[in-house]
Amino acid sequence: MQLQQLACFVAVVDEAHFTRAAQRLHLAQPSLSAQVRSLEREVGGPLLHRRRGDVRPTEAGERLLPYARRILADAAAASAEMRRVRGLETGVLRVGATPSAGTALLPPVLRRFHDAHPGVVLHLAEAGSRDLVEQLAVGALDLAVVVLPVAAHGGALATTPLLRDALVLASATDGPAPVAGPSAAAGDLADVDLVLPGEGYDLRATTLAACATAGVEPRVVADGGELDVVVALVRAGVGAAVLPRTVVDGAGGALRATPLRGPALHRTVGVAHRKDVPLGRAAAEVRRLLVEQTS
Repeated sequence: MQLQQLACFVAVVDEAHFTRAAQRLHLAQPSLSAQVRSLEREVGGPLLHRRRGDVRPTEAGERLLPYARRILADAAAASAEMRRVRGLETGVLRVGATPSAGTALLPPVLRRFHDAHPGVVLHLAEAGSRDLVEQLAVGALDLAVVVLPVAAHGGALATTPLLRDALVLASATDGPAPVAGPSAAAGDLADVDLVLPGEGYDLRATTLAACATAGVEPRVVADGGELDVVVALVRAGVGAAVLPRTVVDGAGGALRATPLRGPALHRTVGVAHRKDVPLGRAAAEVRRLLVEQTS
């Protein structure tokens, strides 16, 4: 059964007249009649009693009529829903971000998006870049703000750089400085009590890689926490941590930022999505806002 066949059948029943039904649907009467006959062949029998000036449904037509109305109503509702989604009136957007980006970069962008499109529900995921890349790859996220480059999945993700964020050695402002000078090198970390985030955080991998390159063994005093726990431990004076400057700046003066010397001690934050799946309109709009904010 085709929607056009059902629409013609319902119109004839409603109007009790082929000519008026054809006018209602803006069809030529022979075309409408052909659609009804095609539907009758499909169901295997007559659906209408045809009398001059008076057309009534047969018993089979009466049985089919509520189904036909429901199908046409559902089709119209589905079409309207798709128009709303395309117009960003409704829908769901799944966005991921690293904890630092989720705190500093994403909120103003999502505020602008929500103000313009309040009907779109935002589902947020906070994790390290490696975990976010995995979620993108399996389709659990539409868009994610991650640390670049993304090495996993052999180029399956499209990425756009947003900003370059320096890494610093963060420590509590009410405690002693972690190093004697105004800046620190990776080799100085051997003499610093370090707090490390858990697996999946690029900050952890970067810190350990810098120590390995400098030929030193890090002195880890706390290991495995989420980023907010790492920041809390540093603020409490448990140890120091390698953190993005944006995180230190957002700590309200509770953290000291000691610059780190070395070309690898910075990170590039970018936005990523899958290449093989067309970017939805909502995701494309958030991506545009992110690029606009950081340009």
